[in-house]
Amino acid sequence: MEKVLVVEDDAGIMGFLKTELCHEGFEVQYAADGRTALTVFESCVPDIVLLDIMLPGLSGLEVLRRIRKSSNVPVILLTARGETFDKVNGLNAGADDYLTKPFEIEELLARMRAVMRRLSGTASVLKIRNLVLYPNRMETFLDGKAVELSRTEFFLLKTLMENQNTILTREQLISAVWGQGHYIDENSVDVYVRYIRQKIDEQAGEEYITTVRGFGYTMKGENKK
Repeated sequence: MEKVLVVEDDAGIMGFLKTELCHEGFEVQYAADGRTALTVFESCVPDIVLLDIMLPGLSGLEVLRRIRKSSNVPVILLTARGETFDKVNGLNAGADDYLTKPFEIEELLARMRAVMRRLSGTASVLKIRNLVLYPNRMETFLDGKAVELSRTEFFLLKTLMENQNTILTREQLISAVWGQGHYIDENSVDVYVRYIRQKIDEQAGEEYITTVRGFGYTMKGENKK
């Protein structure tokens, strides 16, 4: 049985989520404030976390930052706010997805399944030339040296490596990395590709990510020097 930690200070929403998630077969742990959430997280080791941003004590974003120091567990932010600022901060802090209240339980369950599916069932090692990525360990090495990537950069690179020699459109990359229904525009993909190129292509002195004009991006196995 998969375990979900629900962090929510609204008793009504908490009760609703607990009932629905138990009905769907989840084992539900819960906390109503940030500090309790961290304690419960350490003790129950959940498979996924549903985390409200506005919490008494520690904010949801601070809880997320502390979780990310030791764990890559999937985290979906739940927030009453719809501002882009909160969404960007949440994604940059390491959230895998977000959902703005009020929401339908069917959409939440779909996003939970999508995130868990995206982070599971991946090959233990992905390798293209001198670039090696370990999905389960969230580690990347170039010529044997560790490459520091943000969470978004890591999953974008992972998606490209998993689809070696296949051209992926920007829309396909957004769907795979950020999930469907996000505000992320296609220019954001270009920005993150540029970040990855600065850390990999420029350091390697060769091209790993190839731009296919009018279509998107691809990674080829052969040496491009």
